[in-house]
Amino acid sequence: MPKKSKSERMPKASVDHAKKSIFKTSTEPKGLNVKGYDFSKPFNLQKFLDSYGTTGFQGTKLKQAIDIAKQMRKEDVTIFLGFTSNMISSGVREAILHLVKNKMVHVIVTTAGGIEEDLIKCLKPFIIGEFRGGKDLRDKGINRIGNILVPNDRYIEFEKYVTPVLNNLLEKQNKTGKVIAASEFIRALAEKTADESSVLYWAFKNSIPVICPAITDGSMGDMLFFFKSEHPEFKIDVTDDLLLMNNIVLDAKETGAIILGGSVPKHHIMNANMMREGTKYSIYINTASEVDGSDSGAPPEEAESWGKNSGRGAAVKVKGDATIIFPLLVLGAFAED
Repeated sequence: MPKKSKSERMPKASVDHAKKSIFKTSTEPKGLNVKGYDFSKPFNLQKFLDSYGTTGFQGTKLKQAIDIAKQMRKEDVTIFLGFTSNMISSGVREAILHLVKNKMVHVIVTTAGGIEEDLIKCLKPFIIGEFRGGKDLRDKGINRIGNILVPNDRYIEFEKYVTPVLNNLLEKQNKTGKVIAASEFIRALAEKTADESSVLYWAFKNSIPVICPAITDGSMGDMLFFFKSEHPEFKIDVTDDLLLMNNIVLDAKETGAIILGGSVPKHHIMNANMMREGTKYSIYINTASEVDGSDSGAPPEEAESWGKNSGRGAAVKVKGDATIIFPLLVLGAFAED
């Protein structure tokens, strides 16, 4: 087809068609106007948090999560808080602590790292580092969790903390013949500490069950391996906690879930709620994508297909870093008291 010269005009019909396409008649959608926070005025915390609702993108999702959490509290539903161990590795531990200390959640589900690192921090702190370093850190006996550094002496101190607890539990087991549940083991670890900076301390004090299906993972698993190598008769029963978890789900008037990250905690909470055709309210905060078919990345709609979310209430996934999002959620829905 020959090229048109610069001076040659397009036919009017073609131009009119293009103009009609560009300036297509629209209908007015219903909704709030997009607007962020006005920083030119004196700062108002509540207005700042509310402004996320009209910010768009994940900011609007965050405001939805705040509203859902408020509704959970208003209706006094049984709230399951799930989190992976990196939340305790980070300063999100203190946000979780606030909820547990003030009895704002009713059941905790976490991984082994979520247990051990809470207790290790009572012994020695973790250190902010950089998102780099491998063998050079290993040569120095320093472990890295993202940009958080954990010198190996923390785990040496942790073994000194755990071993006497295991010895006491073994002695009781030999006397009674009763195999302890994983939650009983966690409670015994928590009972030993008097540190009020510990999530487990407040969970023990407030009788909040702590469920850890993967108790043999991480450093906790290392300690159990070394102990059981010397005492092969020692046992921990994880099925007792399965009964505990599912009975709480079935006995609850309504249930809600706040889950940071994916992995075992997310699946364990949502799978248990299948027993009652799903949670009424759910909040997921993670960076995982649904494209690989993992439960970690699965959105609330996928959970509805399994009967994990009931669809009767409200659910939202806020996609992003929980170290940024979760403290804002706590601020908006749990800190007003």
